[in-house]
Amino acid sequence: MTSEDPLAPVPETLRAADVLAQRLYDAGCRHAFGMPGGEVLTLVDALTKAGIAFHLAKHENSAGFMGEGVHHSDGAPAILVATLGPGALNGVNVVANAHQDRVPMLVLTGCVDAAEAASYTHQVLDHQAVFAPITKASYRLDAKAASVIADKAVRVATAERNGPVHIDVPISVADAPAGAARPQLAAARDTQAAPLDLAQLRGWLTQAERPLAIVGLDAVAQNAGPELREFLERNNIPFVTSYKAKGILPENHPLCLGGAGLSPLADKHLLPLVEASDLILALGYDPIEMRPGWRNAWDCSRQRVVDITAEDNTHYMHEANLTIVASLAPTLRALTVGSQLADDPAIIPTRWADGETEQARKALASAFSGAQDWGPAAIVEECQKTLPSDTLATADSGAHRILLSQMWQCEEPRALIQSSGLCTMGCAVPMAIGRKLAQPERTVVSFSGDAGFLMVAGELSTAAELGVAPIFVVFVDASLALIDLKQRQRKLANAGVDFGQHDFAAMGEAFGGHGVRVRNRAELRAALTAAQAADRFTVIAAEFDREAYDGLI
Repeated sequence: MTSEDPLAPVPETLRAADVLAQRLYDAGCRHAFGMPGGEVLTLVDALTKAGIAFHLAKHENSAGFMGEGVHHSDGAPAILVATLGPGALNGVNVVANAHQDRVPMLVLTGCVDAAEAASYTHQVLDHQAVFAPITKASYRLDAKAASVIADKAVRVATAERNGPVHIDVPISVADAPAGAARPQLAAARDTQAAPLDLAQLRGWLTQAERPLAIVGLDAVAQNAGPELREFLERNNIPFVTSYKAKGILPENHPLCLGGAGLSPLADKHLLPLVEASDLILALGYDPIEMRPGWRNAWDCSRQRVVDITAEDNTHYMHEANLTIVASLAPTLRALTVGSQLADDPAIIPTRWADGETEQARKALASAFSGAQDWGPAAIVEECQKTLPSDTLATADSGAHRILLSQMWQCEEPRALIQSSGLCTMGCAVPMAIGRKLAQPERTVVSFSGDAGFLMVAGELSTAAELGVAPIFVVFVDASLALIDLKQRQRKLANAGVDFGQHDFAAMGEAFGGHGVRVRNRAELRAALTAAQAADRFTVIAAEFDREAYDGLI
């Protein structure tokens, strides 16, 4: 049949929404999450036709975190779909989180047409003004330029540092015929360090006796683990990671000193090493995760500090004697291949001759393990012992997250995901749902405080509807434990931190899963074992006294 044949099928005219959806599919996206309204029905239809499954969540904030959970599994940008007005505003928290936690996310909101907005006010507000401060860019879709806007949005979201991009989609534009497609731009090449900078750093490496690397989220985002391992091992450099960089190398690696950033107890052992170091290497280190104790944690007047960073750090959280704005993996390869130390490991100078790093490793291990018969530390220990070593974990904000981030050992990048930049509550449950949806063959466990769990308990119904079976561990102490701890430390009266003792196990049963209450290690082990074999999700309510956190974090 030729194209002149009158019976030949007429090519379907692509809508602007179809062009946007196809570009997202080309970027690897296979899942979108949200809560539709009439203004986004064409978008949902276009996503589905392009091969991107749309999943209904119970709140737009949770929908965004489900998308983030998928992103950490498949690497594609997350997709959040929200209707106009209250739907869009419900997503503000998760979009701000994506901005501060460097998560590539496409935020697709419906809006009324410009002519309609001129004389109609119901639910109408300036979405772009709302999202501009918390995204890398905000666009309004135009039918004739749909392919350009779609490509631009994906490129900006996935460029270093990653982050959210907002696209406002007027109703009539989504349905309008798209203009001629423009070819996607070629991918940007990795940036390269200047030869003089590499030469200076090699010289400093040769002279250093107490070098210390601080590895951050940029290293994970750039998949620089293999190059990082070779560089650190061949130069015998111990390293600390931020919480979101945990697992960039397995945490049982002899050079690994664990995670840092939020625990004063951990910092008591790690910051003295920073102070004693003569060469600090900030490798993909983004200090947005770090607590105030890490602000100006070193002194460039007496220490050499090198910052290899995705973009120039204008935050002034720290200084550097040498800043290299370049991609981490090729920079480390260049340092390793062209280094005299790497070519002849026998000439590596003695590192940390007094054994301070090994002493710190042992002190950290004893500070966070075996401390309790029952309580939050015991819960983390039993979960790590009972669940498979390749378990994927999510953590909500709160006292339990600080403890978990020190104790939970990761064998791979993104094995523990959390909100570390914004530190928002209510993220662990939906992120676990997204991870389990993307990787159903893996064990996925969510760690929530009871307050954070209550914020998103309705999403258990989403887990049931999607047929996924994460394990939801809830730390139950009927208190905002971290705030209660700070309140008591400041000798302030108890106020606004206590709430009722709720039956979380019953919530699990009510929403179509399993539920169990545990009050000791043996009960927790039994519950975890049963949950791994279950065909539905399980809520494990681990109950303990709130004072059990005292002295642990």
